[in-house]
Order: sequence, then C-alpha cells, then structure tokens
Amino acid sequence: MNTPVRLAGFGLGLVAVFGAALGLGRVVGPDVTAPPPATHDTHSDGAHGTDGHEAEGHEAGGLAIAQDGYRLAPLTDALSSTDTQPFRFRIIGPDEATVTAFTPTHERDLHLIVVRRDLTGYQHLHPERAPDGTWQTPLKVAAPGDYRVFADFRPTGRDEPLTLGADVPAAGDYRPAPLPGPGFRDEVDGYTVTLDGDAQTGAFTFTVSRDGAPVTDLEPYLGANGHLIALRDGDLGYLHVHPEDGPGLRFTAEIPSPGTYRLFLDFQHRGTVRTAAFTITTEHGEPGHTHG
Repeated sequence: MNTPVRLAGFGLGLVAVFGAALGLGRVVGPDVTAPPPATHDTHSDGAHGTDGHEAEGHEAGGLAIAQDGYRLAPLTDALSSTDTQPFRFRIIGPDEATVTAFTPTHERDLHLIVVRRDLTGYQHLHPERAPDGTWQTPLKVAAPGDYRVFADFRPTGRDEPLTLGADVPAAGDYRPAPLPGPGFRDEVDGYTVTLDGDAQTGAFTFTVSRDGAPVTDLEPYLGANGHLIALRDGDLGYLHVHPEDGPGLRFTAEIPSPGTYRLFLDFQHRGTVRTAAFTITTEHGEPGHTHG
C-alpha cells in the first residue's frame, strides 16, 4: 500500500504523448505542443468510451466492466474506511468460466488499482489468486465515497493486456476533494521531483533529489525504475505505461483525448514504495510553453 501524500500536477497544452515522474505532493508544470504518437507498447488497451473521448487508434481502458468476452466480477459489494477487510473478485472468460491462467505483465499476473471518483485515495495492489481463480487482497480506503477498482491483466493466450473497471462504494459522508492544479515540481517524504519535457520527440525526463542531492540509486519496482498509471478526470479512463529502457526516468505514452488527467507514479527507494500524483491538462490547437 502506498504512502499517502499531498497531491498536485503539471499542465500540458496540445499533446499526444506524455510522461510522468516521481514524488507526491504539490506540483507545477509545463504546457507543451503535441508530439508524434509513440510507437512502443503503452499498455493502454481498454473498453471503448461512450462519451466521445476517443483518439485515433488509441483509447482509454477501464471504462467498462466487460470487454472481448472477459468480465470483472466483484465478490465484495462495499469497501470500508474504518477497518481493513478482504476485497474479493474473479475474472470471467468468454466461456463463462473463471479465468485461472494469466501471463505476467510488469512482473505480476494482475494489478489492482483502487481510486475514489474524485481521483484521491489511490492504491496500487497485487492480490493473491486462489486455485479456483478467486483474487483477494486486504483493503481499507482512506475516506467514504464512490471508488473505481481497475483490474489490469493479460489472460494466457491473449496478445494484449486488458483493463476492466467496476464501481464499489464505501459508506459514509462523502465530501469530494477539488482536483489540484498543474505544475512541474513535486515533493514527497523529503524527495523533490522536477520535470523536463520535450513535446516534439515525446520524451519527458524526470529527476529526483533528496536533501539537495540527486537520487541515483532508485530500486527496481515491477521491473523498472518507476510505474505509471494515468486516469482521465470525469470518466476515469485508464492509461498504463512504464519508463523507457535505460537509466533515468523517461516516459512516453499517448493521451487519447483532450481533457484533464491525474498521473500516479510509484517508485521505490531504500525499500519503500512511494507514489507521485500530478494533474495534466491537454487542449488541442494551442501552442505550448513551459511555466517557470
């Protein structure tokens, strides 16, 4: 479970490609012009949206509970903000049987993302699967509200991963939080993260420092220096990417539509996984610039 922290974001002008960084907290960020589409796997397969949020050859995932014959079947109908309780679910296949064979993506058979509909309370979990295909993980949410749970997985025999989503409530007094504004600087647990973006090439580079010195010994987490998930404000359309190969923190991914997105970046240092959160806004047709 990830360390809760202050959230903020960075803004983008016209973009088709974006990257994200480390550290969680207040951020300020750049607007940039649209780069060419990325050519590598962005792990962003998903259900088709019904609200017009589509891009050429690229769509957000997690907008539906079922896709291509596969279905997310929650066995837990409510979450708790007071006690840790098991959250259980299954993946049902095209033959209506529970799926029990998966091909790992990013070192896990399945990634479970939990976030409140106001894009707070993010958690990235790795449930355990029983022999009958039932997944289970201990879960406690930070506050009451309506939550979206995303199952990100690749069934054995399928070429591409799937992301399915379902809504699960947590009873209580729900008070939505405003979405933080954009930015390019983030701080969390004594770490400072800055962003340097190049929209023409689609490359975004991030640096992490602590006590004024660069952090050069980030530990591998899920097979990479960082793990990024992006959710679109409004419908919680889901994108999922990893850093590019090589040293440093470089990310490339297609944004499927204009709008506002919340980015969550998990990274590990000195044995602890931390989560960065940023807000980006994309607007087609406007030239970008960087805010200082």
